[in-house]
Amino acid sequence: MGHPMRSGKNSFGFTLIELMVVMAITAILLAMAIPMYQKSVVRAKESVLRQNLFTLRTVIDEFTYDKAKAPQSLTDLVNEGYLRQVPVDPMTAQADWSVVMEDAVSSVNQTEPGIFDVRSKSDRKSLEGTPYNEW
Repeated sequence: MGHPMRSGKNSFGFTLIELMVVMAITAILLAMAIPMYQKSVVRAKESVLRQNLFTLRTVIDEFTYDKAKAPQSLTDLVNEGYLRQVPVDPMTAQADWSVVMEDAVSSVNQTEPGIFDVRSKSDRKSLEGTPYNEW
């Protein structure tokens, strides 16, 4: 006197259709979540890049003011105690920056023009569309 559609034994588990529906829903959720996650990772890297550029530029200015000449290399900033280490560019994952040298005529010490600015070596564009190497 059991259920008319079932045989004598109880059947437990999921049907193939139920499993396929669950897999489809999971795939849809993942398809929405992954792009948002990737964008948040890029935003975090952009934030670190902005902070590293700000720090490097501030330290270059402090070095130039204190020593009455601009640093010749970024390692000068470490050797003189202005930085513990040259920060890593989050876009290239290396502590290698593109340096902009002073113009000899407008430099603080005209005999030794040094670093005036730093930029990322990345050739990619930001989420806003500007190249990282122009920041």
